Amino acid sequence: MPSPDAESLMPSHESTAARELPPVGLIAGQGALPIIVAQGIRAAGRRVACVGLRDQFDPALPALCDAFDTAGVVQLGRWLRLSRKFGVREAVMVGRVAKARMHDPLKIFRQLPDWRAIDLWYRKLRHDRRSATLLTVLADDLAREGLVLIDSTTYIPDHMAREGTMTRREPSAEQRGDVMFGWPLLQQLGALDIGQAIAVREKDVIAVEAVEGTDRMIERAGVLCRRRGWTLLKTARRGHDMRADVPTIGVSTVENLHRAGGGCIAIGVGRVIVVDLPKVVEAADRYGIAIVGVRDDWAASAG
Repeated sequence: MPSPDAESLMPSHESTAARELPPVGLIAGQGALPIIVAQGIRAAGRRVACVGLRDQFDPALPALCDAFDTAGVVQLGRWLRLSRKFGVREAVMVGRVAKARMHDPLKIFRQLPDWRAIDLWYRKLRHDRRSATLLTVLADDLAREGLVLIDSTTYIPDHMAREGTMTRREPSAEQRGDVMFGWPLLQQLGALDIGQAIAVREKDVIAVEAVEGTDRMIERAGVLCRRRGWTLLKTARRGHDMRADVPTIGVSTVENLHRAGGGCIAIGVGRVIVVDLPKVVEAADRYGIAIVGVRDDWAASAG
């Protein structure tokens, strides 16, 4: 049973019909995003049945769930068994799992996989292990067993990037120029499945995100560009599968950007999750960083 604090998250107008629906599954990795998604599910009047990935999930998460148990990152058979036990038919998969682990010499075996995961990794993904391919194969495999992964942003519409400036500070003319210059490049990088973020200063690309993730890229950009005020651009590619690996920023992104000398964040409208948006905006205002939501056609229309 959920804790009293978890129960208090339920809206007073919660319908009996919604509570009689099957629980929404949550497969939870690292970070605060699984907590926000759990809160969003409960705010919609639905029950939460969570599989917390072992040594990954936030300790505060179980108290927000009606049912909770743990499984290894690559113990797919246990994911399915727990989902059946909880009566889950649809699930949201959110939270970080370090991509760099995919390039460990012992790769999957360090995570104590089950035979389903080994079959998926070495037979179905033998020739293509890109993130997008991995998600598609994983989702198809789970769906065949009755567990359908849904858009991971379904229950958090208030935490998606909005169009226009979200902070008190507006981007400078130079930063707007860097967004206009960099946005088409970022879209091309996304189409090539290279990364979801770049750093730009005076129409010069300082750094490109790859497998290391945005925070490490921000740190590298700060080393390469000693002048302050550069711009971080981040979005999902066109046609991105929103069931997992949706680009995300949070308070730590803003703090890291400040330390590295960045002055502006441009993010794709409806394509980037802002984890706890009010706190992110508050942090950006504190550091004098502009955050602006950009449509795909923004650069062309602005030009």
